[in-house]
Amino acid sequence: MVALDINEQSGPSGGWLKKLSGATGPLIGLLALCIFLSISTDAFLSLRNGLNILDQITVLGIMAVGVTFVILIGGIDLSVGSVLALSMMVMGWTANIAGMPMPVAIGFALVASAASGLVVGLLVTVFRVPAFIATLAMMSAARGVANMITDGQQIVGFPDWFTMLAIDRHFGILTATVFLMLAVVLAAWIFLHFRAEGRMLYAVGGNPEVARLAGINTQVVTIGVYVVSAILAGLAGIVLAARLDSVQPSSGFGYELDTIAAVVIGGTSLSGGAGGIGGTLIGVLIIGVLRNGLNLLNVSPFLQQVIIGVVIVLAVGAETIRRRRA
Repeated sequence: MVALDINEQSGPSGGWLKKLSGATGPLIGLLALCIFLSISTDAFLSLRNGLNILDQITVLGIMAVGVTFVILIGGIDLSVGSVLALSMMVMGWTANIAGMPMPVAIGFALVASAASGLVVGLLVTVFRVPAFIATLAMMSAARGVANMITDGQQIVGFPDWFTMLAIDRHFGILTATVFLMLAVVLAAWIFLHFRAEGRMLYAVGGNPEVARLAGINTQVVTIGVYVVSAILAGLAGIVLAARLDSVQPSSGFGYELDTIAAVVIGGTSLSGGAGGIGGTLIGVLIIGVLRNGLNLLNVSPFLQQVIIGVVIVLAVGAETIRRRRA
């Protein structure tokens, strides 16, 4: 599961061969994992289980796109799990207690998420608070506000059309929430490879001062990235609410760690400036397949955390060795 090659930054001019070779490590790791689980349990290699894995990674996949942007600029976002919970509670309160239409409630949820990201972005850029501390503070604050909205109580029951987004399989295969995740991933990939703004993320992550001297407004880029990360966390919360048909302030606990793990396993460098969405998608699939396979093998949830931790260490270690050789 070695990291993606920095050539994934190269955009359309980099060539498909370079992009493919850069993604080979994580992809080989994913294929090896699938082969092992196919041999270990008969239930793994089936269409039904494959579709279940896709359903299960929708929330993680959407969040991971935003966190990829953050890590690409050399930042970190520990608040996405709490922002997810805040989005869910704002939507639940607006729809079920305030009695507003569901689309309006979704809009309020995304606005609340964006506001959280804006606060973090301003703390990092204007007040020079380290990203680790700023997002740690937001993690606590957003979780607290999520609990305050309903005094820690869950809200149950949404319109049928909303919950069917995560149940009804279009063409008998994919749910609307899976389509949404794939659309987010595709849009992010196009943004990074074919938009000048996407190239700016790599420039800021590679060397912020050089990027500033080149005319890039690094403050605007940083604020924008944290806002997008928060909005995608809020969108993931809406998807999770559709899956559960309920919202509760404890939702998303620990998701920030799984999200960062997926991005790192996919090869995005924690120091910024290298990586991409292709690797992140593979990292999300590795996490999803690993969890699914361990459940099928009846592995203890506690041991699962240990195994995933080992996978993260191996992925980061492989990236470090590869970069030293390069």
